[in-house]
Amino acid sequence: MALDTALGTIGIWSGALRVDGPERLGEVGEAARELEELGYGTLWIGGSPGVHQAAHLLEATERVTVGTSILSIWTYEAADVAAQYAALAPALRERFVLGLGVSHGKLAERYARPYSAMKTYLDGLDGAPVPLPASQRLLAALGPKMLELARDRAAGAVPYLVTPEHTAQARERLGAGAVLAPELKIVLDTDPARARATAREFLSLYLALPNYTNNLLRLGFEETDFADGGSDRLVDALFALGDGDAVRKRVDEFLAAGADHLAVQAVVPDQRNAPLPRAQWRELADILPLKG
Repeated sequence: MALDTALGTIGIWSGALRVDGPERLGEVGEAARELEELGYGTLWIGGSPGVHQAAHLLEATERVTVGTSILSIWTYEAADVAAQYAALAPALRERFVLGLGVSHGKLAERYARPYSAMKTYLDGLDGAPVPLPASQRLLAALGPKMLELARDRAAGAVPYLVTPEHTAQARERLGAGAVLAPELKIVLDTDPARARATAREFLSLYLALPNYTNNLLRLGFEETDFADGGSDRLVDALFALGDGDAVRKRVDEFLAAGADHLAVQAVVPDQRNAPLPRAQWRELADILPLKG
């Protein structure tokens, strides 16, 4: 099955799907099975997960694709990633997609020459005893050079914190044959001020990371848009805010701009300490084109 078909139209992106110890295995496995039954095509694990963490979700489910979004090339060695991929049962391997990226200088001590480092990392995956094939890997590409590398050395790109305008530009750079699977944050709240406050609380971390802000500057935003958690213009561009109709409209904008798949992230107040947002995932399942 081609990767764009395997991903489905809509997936769930969540750092809460990352399991670091045995105490959450049951809870997260149960949530993963429900997401599969609801019809989401892919479960994207946030927070720089490893292949071993994707294995937990693969073992808990039967059909859904499971991806890392993103595995940091500075945290996991290419040889280890390929070996863990090879250790998966063949049926689980078929449902796995490796989303990988160069992370950020503020988060990775070894960060240097990210483009060259990514090329070397891909060489390592290709040269492993059991290669992790290009057809099952996607790059967290934002700028032109990394998008071209995603086109040439992977199945496509999984851009994070982007707009429909970026999606259209990325599609042009990638061409028609590559997979484009951007992420979109959603706040299901019909009070505009409260919805933006929830969005700003979550966005503040990312506005301290130059890889993201530089990409936003390329898209036409200004430094003033990054102050105080983000201007209304910036927040409204990066999030889908409001009711089901508003959310579906934003999702359709990404798909019309050239996305093959959209990884949606339900954002709630105090997101980093919140439980799995299963009520929001159920609500989104009634709103979004899961079978499309």
